[in-house]
Formats: sequence, C-alpha cells, structure tokens
Amino acid sequence: MIDEERQLWRLGDLECVMVSCCSGAELQVRKAGEIVLRELFPLKSDLYERANDLRTEYGAAESRRS
Repeated sequence: MIDEERQLWRLGDLECVMVSCCSGAELQVRKAGEIVLRELFPLKSDLYERANDLRTEYGAAESRRS
C-alpha cells in the first residue's frame, strides 16, 4: 500500500503534514524539508487536533520573533 501525504498547514518554511497508511497516521512537522517532529496517532481525529494545537504554538512563537 502507498502512503498518502497531505499538508495540513504552512508557516514560512515550517510545514505540518499528515502521512496516513493502513496502520494509522503520522504527523510530521518539517522545517526547510527536514523533519523536526514526528508523532504517531491511531486516529486521524487526534492527529488533526494535535496539528491545530501545534499551529497555534508555532504561530505564537513566530509572532513573538517578528
């Protein structure tokens, strides 16, 4: 089976993607193409919730730097 990859959000050179396959879903945060965070989830709904939390966290950190 081929894994499916979907970008969930992007903030500059930081992106969050979901890689799904038959055994669950993997959340990856990548900076300039390099994986900086990887988490596995049995349910996509949990992954989406975590992705939203991360977008809020990274967005807040980015705005503090600006």
